[in-house]
Amino acid sequence: MTTTRRQFLTYSSAFVATSAVALDALAQGAAGLAQSGLVGALDGSEVVTDPAAVPHKFQEAPELAELVRQGKLPPVAQRLPEEPLVLKPLNSVGKYGGVWRRGFVGPGDGENGNRINASDKLLFWDYTGNKIIPSIAKSVDQSEDGKITRVALRKGMKWSDGAPFTADDFVFWFEDIYSNREIVPTGIADLSPAGKPGKIVKIDEATVEFQFEVPYFLLREMLAGDTLIGGGMSVGMYQNRSFGCYAPKHYLKQFLPKYSSEDEVNKMARAQGFENWVRMLHNKKDWNLNIDLPVIGPWKTTKPINTPTWVMERNPFYYAVDTEGNQLPYINQVVMTLAEDLEVLNLRAMAGQYDMQERHIDIAKLPVILENRDRGGYDVHLDLAFNGSDTTIHFNQSYTADPEIAKWLTNADFRRALSLAIDRDQLNQTFWLGLGKPGSTAPAESMPQCPGKEWLSKWSTLDLAQANKMLDGLGLTKKDDDGYRLRSDNGQRLRLEVQTVRAFLPWPQQLEMVAQHWRRAGIYAEVKEMERVLAFTRTQNNEHHIHVWTNGGTELLYLFPRHAIPVDPTEAFMGPEFAKWFSSNGRLGREPADPNWKRIYEMFRSAAGQKDDERNKTAQEIWKILVDQQYSIGTVGQSPALMGVRLVNRKLGNIPSRACIAQHCRTPGSSRPETFFYKS
Repeated sequence: MTTTRRQFLTYSSAFVATSAVALDALAQGAAGLAQSGLVGALDGSEVVTDPAAVPHKFQEAPELAELVRQGKLPPVAQRLPEEPLVLKPLNSVGKYGGVWRRGFVGPGDGENGNRINASDKLLFWDYTGNKIIPSIAKSVDQSEDGKITRVALRKGMKWSDGAPFTADDFVFWFEDIYSNREIVPTGIADLSPAGKPGKIVKIDEATVEFQFEVPYFLLREMLAGDTLIGGGMSVGMYQNRSFGCYAPKHYLKQFLPKYSSEDEVNKMARAQGFENWVRMLHNKKDWNLNIDLPVIGPWKTTKPINTPTWVMERNPFYYAVDTEGNQLPYINQVVMTLAEDLEVLNLRAMAGQYDMQERHIDIAKLPVILENRDRGGYDVHLDLAFNGSDTTIHFNQSYTADPEIAKWLTNADFRRALSLAIDRDQLNQTFWLGLGKPGSTAPAESMPQCPGKEWLSKWSTLDLAQANKMLDGLGLTKKDDDGYRLRSDNGQRLRLEVQTVRAFLPWPQQLEMVAQHWRRAGIYAEVKEMERVLAFTRTQNNEHHIHVWTNGGTELLYLFPRHAIPVDPTEAFMGPEFAKWFSSNGRLGREPADPNWKRIYEMFRSAAGQKDDERNKTAQEIWKILVDQQYSIGTVGQSPALMGVRLVNRKLGNIPSRACIAQHCRTPGSSRPETFFYKS
């Protein structure tokens, strides 16, 4: 049974009453977390790389064994690659069966499933988020000069429909999809180190090479990250994307003009209700939408995301086994039910109607969630993030529509003053229950790219007197009757528009509080809540003053830089015109005049050809500039707020005490959900 909004309103008053008895640890804030039992040590299943430990006998789920008996599937040993990926489960070998119940919020929530199927990548990260491990690829090796990266695939590996998965699927993606400008209008930086395009070449059926003119030592990390080249089909091929570095040639070629004619595929497209063959192709290669699309991940869609119930079933050809030779995944199905809104989703989670949910869980409801653990039959885990700021105030550096506003958005001391005027402790206590760390945008000290402890707080502690002094020093001394500073060009009130959306956190309410802080410095901020698509359209069109979002993913800067550096025009909150310029190698957009941006871009480009230690030092230097310039103001981070409040059915096994929730870990992907199982 699911819970409706009406039931939510009926039950919520009872839940709120229980929240008055919050745990002592929460009352103590972050200081009490260690004693709360809610934050464990990072743990998870491990990849077994010793060839001698690979099982020689294999077992399968009873449902698949029955299909084998009926002649509808080949035996399990024939469905697995010659050298399957072997996972040592966290606690024990699991049992087959069960349905993982989960919530989602509509067709735009594809990441909800992408993250569960995140093992469809060449390489992955272990449960710590700090070690690259094999995945689809058996091994990845680089030449001494860094110009060639050779990928050894798993011989005999198959798509979910039983067709061979080979080097041809990589060449097909590169030549027929990525290089077709009707499908992909411009190339991606992931395949163009130093602006020089590379290529993918078949060596043999189970070997491909990424070949470049310049050193590209970063590529191995990129292939493991949540990147356009390394995200796998789950990330690379959904919502009109055409990336991920491989695609099922045997299936998708029927939708391309090259293999018949443009008239033929357009005729097919129109017959299926699509405008043209390109629109049809985008639908056919989206695993969230197309139930016929062959996949590599542990589960495949059998009922699409644009329905009230999104259903995924076990992939009978999944390439991984446990240490006893049981083909994974253990769980039969993942069933996501559509929630009317986030309030209803949270109530359903608290009522025990989901088996594991961390996405869309509201940290503000944590006291209520904790009080209802026994009633809902779940445990609660708090997974702390590594990024610096869950709520990040991004200043548009390429804004030009109003020269007066542009002058202040691009003034470093103006941005620094606004940062010094923010009371982060008040934000932390009010919206994070004291569980976050106030500070800058820089990543946690435990991350290899952290620039140093002092940079975690630089320009990021409350100093209202200094903020006012700096604003006065900029010449903003005239104020209106309400105490707000006046524009320098026409004497009217200086008004900043702050664009917010209601997504992972209550950003509109948080920024209303920040606006009150800025008021004490004489700065008027108009907080505008917008629908997400509209807000993103405005940022892409360079129309916004300030946009509020997280900087999640920047804990490893090169793998997900868009929330720190404007390099991707789809999400370039700090300067969409600069992102166009960078991504097009100067053909589009506008070159930044600020020498700091030029230095950042130079270092960012050069890092691709650097080895690990040097590359991390380069990232540290980039962070020092970003923090000093305050292009984006950090508030509170390193918290469980975004995807770290995890509710887990007590019947589930192999659940980690603490999960890595960094972007590259693909929460819950690096916890290896294919090893989760129902104990009873």
